[in-house]
Amino acid sequence: MPEEIKVLVVDDSAFSRQTIKNMLLKAPIIDVIGIAVDGIDAIKKTLRYRPDIITLDLEMPEMDGFSFLRWLMRL
Repeated sequence: MPEEIKVLVVDDSAFSRQTIKNMLLKAPIIDVIGIAVDGIDAIKKTLRYRPDIITLDLEMPEMDGFSFLRWLMRL
C-alpha cells in the first residue's frame, strides 16, 4: 500500500478550506494534516507538520500566499 500524502490546506476563507479539505479526503492516499488561515499560520504549521503538499490561497490577510511561497523557497 502506498504511503499517505500529507497535505496542508492554506486559505483565509473557511468555506474554501472546508471544500478543499473535503475534496482531498475523498482520495484514500491523502491525509489532510492541518489547515491554516494565512501565511503566518502556514509557516507555523509547515514547520510543525512537514507536509508533502500545500494548497495555497494567494490573497490573504497578514501574509499573502506569495510572501509565504518566497519564505518556503528559501527554506
